[in-house]
Amino acid sequence: MIHDARVLQPQFIPDEVEHRNPEVNALSNTLKPIMDGQTGETSLLLGPSGVGKTCIANYTVERLRENVLDINTQYVNCWQDHTRFQVLYRILEGIDKTVDIHRRSTPKDELLDRLQGYDGPQFVVILDEVDQLEDKSVLYDLYRTRNISMILIANREEELFSQLDGRLTSRLQTCVRIPFEKYHLEELVAILEARARWGLSEHAIGNEQLALIADAAVGDARVAIGILRNAARRADQTSTDQITTNIVRKAVPDGRHEVRQKTIDQLNAHQRALYEILDEEGELNPGELYELYQERVDDPKTNRTVRNHLQKMEHYRLVIAEGKNRARTYRLR
Repeated sequence: MIHDARVLQPQFIPDEVEHRNPEVNALSNTLKPIMDGQTGETSLLLGPSGVGKTCIANYTVERLRENVLDINTQYVNCWQDHTRFQVLYRILEGIDKTVDIHRRSTPKDELLDRLQGYDGPQFVVILDEVDQLEDKSVLYDLYRTRNISMILIANREEELFSQLDGRLTSRLQTCVRIPFEKYHLEELVAILEARARWGLSEHAIGNEQLALIADAAVGDARVAIGILRNAARRADQTSTDQITTNIVRKAVPDGRHEVRQKTIDQLNAHQRALYEILDEEGELNPGELYELYQERVDDPKTNRTVRNHLQKMEHYRLVIAEGKNRARTYRLR
């Protein structure tokens, strides 16, 4: 049944995208100067998780690479590489400048000097989950480096800009904002139909089953693809040539759990501590949660940073926040 398993992976970048043409066109326009040897505009892709921001960023950059002979590109997941050193190192990897860099002993200034000394072709850097950066001054480093065009990806503009100093805010205020809305049911069905067409045997799944998956995913393409992947796995393991409604219903909780677990796995140490406290204690108000958090970690972050962490976990449907100000509470979803 499974002809190309890569198509059912969340990181797969399709040759064609569904229902995101306006967003692709907007991002393409910000990168258009690169085709004339100029630096592109800084762009900020905004929206909830599972709406295609990362996919569209990578897809658009790949289309650019098809049209520009000399260009460098690099993708950085700031949830995984969240320190200034890690981000600079990852970017330098994109231009093969890390061969003699030692992660433990090489100073950050050395990495910055190498990057600012870059004199190669236009260089597009995608910074995904950019609001997860510990030290956002690296954005200023990149802004000042010639020939670098930035694509920034975040959930909400307010959360990103609230963490920036005035110097950075003034420079990034002019960036091109490209909003992404949640997928409608029929849009998710079209995305799933394309994945099934590319990755599964013909007639492996019908429209009724695709609609059932889309409905269960509630506008989140990551969850939808995760459910389809689990349904295909179940069908393959039972040697059946068709994904039935019954198989889909059984795959829904597994697909949701798989996406949730991948999100939990990428939490940083402070977010994981907050998650574990809520898992152990249940519903807590901000004061109670922060007090337990301070006891658990060696180098606790500020109250404001912890609120930002909780907002991020809320976006990824790990945490439910209810009420406002003193009446606010947090609990696991």
